[in-house]
Amino acid sequence: MRVVVTGGAGFLVSHLCFSLINTGRPVVCLDNLSTGRISNIEHLLSRPDFEFYECDISVGFCVERPVDAIAHFASPASPPDYLRMPLETLAVGSKGTENGLLLAESNGARFVLASTSEVYGDPAVHPQDESYWGNVNPVGPRSVYDEAKRFAEALTMAYARQRQVNVGVLRIFNTYGPRMSAGDGRVVTNFITQALRNDPLTIYGDGRQTRSFCYVDDLIRGVMAMLQSSERGPINLGNPEELTVSSLAELVIDITGSSSAIEFLPLPEDDPVRRRPVISRASEALDWKPEIPVAEGIRRTVSWLRDNSEGAAARPDKPATS
Repeated sequence: MRVVVTGGAGFLVSHLCFSLINTGRPVVCLDNLSTGRISNIEHLLSRPDFEFYECDISVGFCVERPVDAIAHFASPASPPDYLRMPLETLAVGSKGTENGLLLAESNGARFVLASTSEVYGDPAVHPQDESYWGNVNPVGPRSVYDEAKRFAEALTMAYARQRQVNVGVLRIFNTYGPRMSAGDGRVVTNFITQALRNDPLTIYGDGRQTRSFCYVDDLIRGVMAMLQSSERGPINLGNPEELTVSSLAELVIDITGSSSAIEFLPLPEDDPVRRRPVISRASEALDWKPEIPVAEGIRRTVSWLRDNSEGAAARPDKPATS
């Protein structure tokens, strides 16, 4: 199996590239490096079974020799990034997705779309299963990401129905772990870097809003299973354990031994109040469930950020959200 991975220099997808190669699957990694980092894949660049091309898949790309699967992950994923690049985010969700689907069609390859829990918006149904259509503000600041992914899902399903492309759609909930950028504006990295500096941990809102955090190794197991399956989805991938943002802040302070206080600031517009996946479909179709407890995953992430000089020194300059 030769796999094209879009957005392969990003935090999450660099782990996927390694897992594919580690199981004997050559990888063609595509990334325009607008949010991805070469340092995330530096350990793979000398491998003969790893090819990296810097390109914008929204414009187009050419992959020589046949491929067996396309894992389409390219997109700004953190709020500061997609708010900074709204048109690029919409383009990669639309044009970039179609370019990936065309490659899959021409190769008779499996196409797996990395969608997101953001398609559920600020959910009026809790917890969220795949039958829920969502509650998204189509003109709010977050809509550039939410609607790009919703369109990508619709386009993927249209190619499956009309052109019989072998597709799968994953809806990925909050994922964290090593190689996250400390300044990416996500709540886990903001809390950890603030705690390591003994700065106040900034909670946006009253702290009672909830998230479900899945460690990256668990998430990648689910993606690998989806690539090797014939399931169309959509399928939720995430941790059904629900935490309040305040309890996450307290956990980070405890693990880091920080003297940080907690500071409460206004909640950003359209930030979801509750988020928790129903994963029965992933369990049944992919034999998947997360295994790494949140406390253990946070310890591993703290260790990586503490040892990574770039990550530990970076100072978030945007509201933490997730």
